[in-house]
Amino acid sequence: MNFLFKIVPTLVGISILSLPIAGFGWMVAQRPPQSDLKKMLFPGVEYRREFRQLPRPVMIHIIALDLTASGIQALVTPGKLASDNRELNARTASEFLQDFKLQVAVNASFFYPFAEESPWNYFPHSGDRVNAVGLAISNGRLYSPAESGWAALCLMAHRAQIVANGECPKDTTQAVAGNAMVVAEGKPTVSKTKTADSDGIYARTAVAIDQQGEKLWLIVVDGKQWLYSEGVTLAELAQIAIQIGADAAVNLDGGGSTTLVVETPTGATVLNSPVHTKIPMRERPVANHLGFYARPARSP
Repeated sequence: MNFLFKIVPTLVGISILSLPIAGFGWMVAQRPPQSDLKKMLFPGVEYRREFRQLPRPVMIHIIALDLTASGIQALVTPGKLASDNRELNARTASEFLQDFKLQVAVNASFFYPFAEESPWNYFPHSGDRVNAVGLAISNGRLYSPAESGWAALCLMAHRAQIVANGECPKDTTQAVAGNAMVVAEGKPTVSKTKTADSDGIYARTAVAIDQQGEKLWLIVVDGKQWLYSEGVTLAELAQIAIQIGADAAVNLDGGGSTTLVVETPTGATVLNSPVHTKIPMRERPVANHLGFYARPARSP
């Protein structure tokens, strides 16, 4: 009997301690497989997943959108400067996609304030008030001004433009900014637009367009996941964009913010492996997003 009194609390303690490990293992098991995939998601919307082993393991996710296709329409998270000097309620990409009934969504602008101390101690949570950095326009309404030296993606009816000075044309309906223009006129520009993380290996989110501005790519690279996907530098990101035919590309917020989601019959589905608070497949609430409406695919 004394033996039972000693061993039972020990077993209970071991079980409790093993729960976080089991939970982490379950999240790891949910990551997309390290294999290539190409499929049409919606009319005018194609998805491609590519696994590269050199110079390090890297998972690349690319959404190609034909902006001239029927039903394709962009949306940036709506925002407005309020009395608290904040513009937006933080959301995950999945929440954004569901709230606005979109078909595709990705994280967009860098933002503040931000803190990440532990899996339970971080900011922002969903609903917390935050600000975007750089130009942000939603449905023709500007709510975050341009930042000096930051490029911007400008979306008009059925076409897009990336501008190095962050100032979009007057007919722009949706816009987000990035801290570096990594491709211009089909050539890498990273050496001319050095940022603090240019040479760092991180998860990345970028938007690229063709010369006519009629085709747009969302590029998402997973990072900080040893032996699964370790990330890329800005120079490597530029090469990925050039290889798929981009004429211009801009680097958006990356790291733990990097998330790509699509609508499926079961709801919002994350296509990549985001890492928030060092937990794989955990989405980070961020300031704003870039999303797209698309027509449903026809049944066979």
